[in-house]
Amino acid sequence: MVAPGPDPGSQVSLQTSDLLLQIRNLNVAYGDVQVLWDVDLDVRRGEIVALVGSNGAGKSTLLTTISGLVTPRPGSSILFQGQELAGATSRAIFEAGIVQVPEGRHLFGSMTVRENLLLGAFRRRNKAEIESDLEHVLGLFPRIRERLNQLASKLSGGEQQMVAIGRGLMARPTLLMIDELSLGLAPVIIDGLLEILQKINQSGTTILIVEQDVQTALELASRGYVLETGYITLSDSAKLLLQDERVKKAYLGI
Repeated sequence: MVAPGPDPGSQVSLQTSDLLLQIRNLNVAYGDVQVLWDVDLDVRRGEIVALVGSNGAGKSTLLTTISGLVTPRPGSSILFQGQELAGATSRAIFEAGIVQVPEGRHLFGSMTVRENLLLGAFRRRNKAEIESDLEHVLGLFPRIRERLNQLASKLSGGEQQMVAIGRGLMARPTLLMIDELSLGLAPVIIDGLLEILQKINQSGTTILIVEQDVQTALELASRGYVLETGYITLSDSAKLLLQDERVKKAYLGI
């Protein structure tokens, strides 16, 4: 385990007015087995934050808890735009503006690419805006424009990831959470997805990315957190985390 570093945000000043997501004392258990311990994490409006760590560290559990698919223990706090969401339903959290792109994509293979994308807008009613947003997504991912009427099950892994991200964007999220972006993908595909995520962020969408590939995540993000066996052990600017000897030794093979 990496030795604990400073408290989250201690080296990167966070103005309260800029905070979009503020997690405090988050504890999560599956039955009697506790998975997350006193997790504190902040995401500022307009930034990209990376949550990194090895497989089994609890990263996906943290995202599913934020999404309302797992209920945290009493005393946990998940503030989003000043609204307490700990214990809220997944529907309420989705409607508040938090959208998760799950690990493994989870597309509907028997539906077309277009149908999968439109599922992201299932709560919206303005058809003109939906079509406009669909055109925007297809502009970001020209490869899936060419496959719009194909079944999702016929796509490559990279194309499926593009559709999964596009589906998330169709919900017009304030915070887009992406779980294991690079899983099973070739480096050239990952590089292309990272460029697109930068464009998405520059257009105003805040991103929280969870990644086992520490270098990939920290090169994309402005700030990062290291999660190990359920504890946040380090937090800093992404640049400084990449230079941290503990991170180099534990995750980068240096």
